[in-house]
Amino acid sequence: MTNYVKSTNFATKDNLASGDPLKIVKGTEINTEYDNIAVAVATKADLTSPTFTGSPTLPTGTIAVTQSFGNNSTALATTSFVQLAYQKLHPVGSIYIATISTNPATLLGFGTWTAFAAGRVLIGDGGGFSAGATGGSADAIVVSHIHTATSTDSGHIHTQTRNDISGVQEQASTGPSTGNAYATATGNGNAVNTQSSTANITTTITSTGLSGTNANLPPYIVVYMWTRTA
Repeated sequence: MTNYVKSTNFATKDNLASGDPLKIVKGTEINTEYDNIAVAVATKADLTSPTFTGSPTLPTGTIAVTQSFGNNSTALATTSFVQLAYQKLHPVGSIYIATISTNPATLLGFGTWTAFAAGRVLIGDGGGFSAGATGGSADAIVVSHIHTATSTDSGHIHTQTRNDISGVQEQASTGPSTGNAYATATGNGNAVNTQSSTANITTTITSTGLSGTNANLPPYIVVYMWTRTA
């Protein structure tokens, strides 16, 4: 962009004495002035929809430089204002999530960022959870519980008969059991028969559920997470 600069000092010519040949304004001088004006005008931006070239800047102190964050007017924004807006959107303590491993300091051009929450998912504060707390496990966890079982001996049968005359007649039958029987007689001819047995009952508790690494994880996708620390 070129500014117009006069080549001829017309005021000086006016102060010259009459008859001085330098007092005369020549056509070449007028032509030079018009050429200078034409060059300056041609390199100025239009007021409507101007197209800038090079690296245009705004004067210090203009509204574009001093405007506050959140200004939604039609004022031009400087790169300083844009950077301020980015930093307001990503304050210290914020989390940046991406599918590429490039540090956000390189991508955004500001801040100190460190890798965050490796191998963990995010959960909102509240409901018994506090921001910054950690917990949980990727492996299967068996919740405290109680197993109960009921066994029924439906096939064990035991019967016996006896006569208390002069001897003992005994009939004993058993189901799935083992036992010993014996009889004794007293002097008055009364016989007493005693049978003892032990039933063998097997009770099986069937195991349920699964165990193994990563059994507690929901469907997931792995990303890179960073937090701004400064």
